[in-house]
Formats: sequence, C-alpha cells, structure tokens
Amino acid sequence: QVQLVESGGGLVQPGGSLRLSCTASVSIGVYTMGWYRQAPGEQYELVAQISSRGEPIYRDSVKGRFTISRDNAYNAVYLQMSSLKPEDTAVFLCGAFSATGYQYWGQGTQVTVSS
Repeated sequence: QVQLVESGGGLVQPGGSLRLSCTASVSIGVYTMGWYRQAPGEQYELVAQISSRGEPIYRDSVKGRFTISRDNAYNAVYLQMSSLKPEDTAVFLCGAFSATGYQYWGQGTQVTVSS
C-alpha cells in the first residue's frame, strides 16, 4: 500500500507562485507520478505527469508555467507553479501509477488563486 501526502497548497494572488510537494510512504522509483486537479463542479484533470525515467508531460494550459520534478531519494514529487491564474483554483492531488495498473492517491491540497 502506497500512501501519498500532499502539501504546499494555499491562497495566492494572480501571478503568484506555489510549490506543491507529495511524499510517498514507499520508494517511488518504479512509479509514474502525476498531479491532477479538480475544480469546483468539474471533473478531475491531469495537470502534469513524470515517468519513472523522469520524462514529463503537461496539459496545454500549464505549459511554460508549471514544472513537475521528482526526487526518488526522498520519495517525493513536486509541482512548481508560477504565473498562477484564477482558473488554476482547484484541489490538487498526487497520484502514483504502476506499470501493472495499480493507482494510489493522496488526499489533496487546496490551491486558491484570488486577489
């Protein structure tokens, strides 16, 4: 069982930055790690994902603003967010995905972008 704990969310003004962290209870080296978000009244959507080889992918709306990274030595994955917009407001969740189809999720951290 993989437990994931997110941190780093909060209230930030438009144009501001936040860094989200996700720490796992086990080694994450074999997992693809991802950040998803769910805005009020919306479905979950992939924000960014990083493979076990360190290859990132991003949804178009965050390209150039968000950066995903991982540190396997600390069993952690990060999401550096800059130039935040009100439409980025959501609960951000960390996920771990194995090659055999297992999925693990954190509880989420709230990000609110508002003046």
